[in-house]
Amino acid sequence: MALTPFAGIATADAQPVNRSASGLPLPRYVSLKSERVNMRIGPGREYQVEWLYLKRGLPMEVIQEYDNWRKVRDPEGNEGWILHSLLSGSRTVIVAPWDSARSHVEMREQPEAGARIVARIEPNVVAPVSACANGWCQLTAGGTTGFVRQNQLWGVYPDEKLEN
Repeated sequence: MALTPFAGIATADAQPVNRSASGLPLPRYVSLKSERVNMRIGPGREYQVEWLYLKRGLPMEVIQEYDNWRKVRDPEGNEGWILHSLLSGSRTVIVAPWDSARSHVEMREQPEAGARIVARIEPNVVAPVSACANGWCQLTAGGTTGFVRQNQLWGVYPDEKLEN
C-alpha cells in the first residue's frame, strides 16, 4: 500500500541481515495471533509455561528459532519460547510501554512535528502499524489513523523502514 506522506523518500542502502533457518531475518518483530498464548521456558510443550498472554496483536521480538519454536522477547523484556503457529507476521506496536507516567503520546495528521494533532494515545495501547520512515510511523488506534514518532513505539526498530 503506497502512502502519500512517504512518497519519494529515498531508502538507505541495503544492510546485511542475519537469516534464521526459516529464511526470515533475526531479530524481527511479529505479533501474537491468538487471544491466549503460552510462553514456555524451553522450545517444546513439555516445558513449563512461564507467561500467559491474553492480548491478541501484542508485538513480540523473535530473537532465536528452534524447529517450530521461536524464542521471543516481550515489551517488558521477558524472554521465552512460543510455538510459531501462534505468531503472526502482521506488524503491531505498543505505545511507550516504558513510560506509564506519561499521560499520552501525540498522533499527528502528517509525519512532521508541527502537523495537526489528530489523537492523543495512552501508553501501552497496542495498534497495527502500516508504515515507518524518517522517524515516523503510521498507525491506526481507536479508529483514527495518523503518525507517531518512531522512538515512542515498541515493535519497530529505531531506523527501520516499513511498508505494508
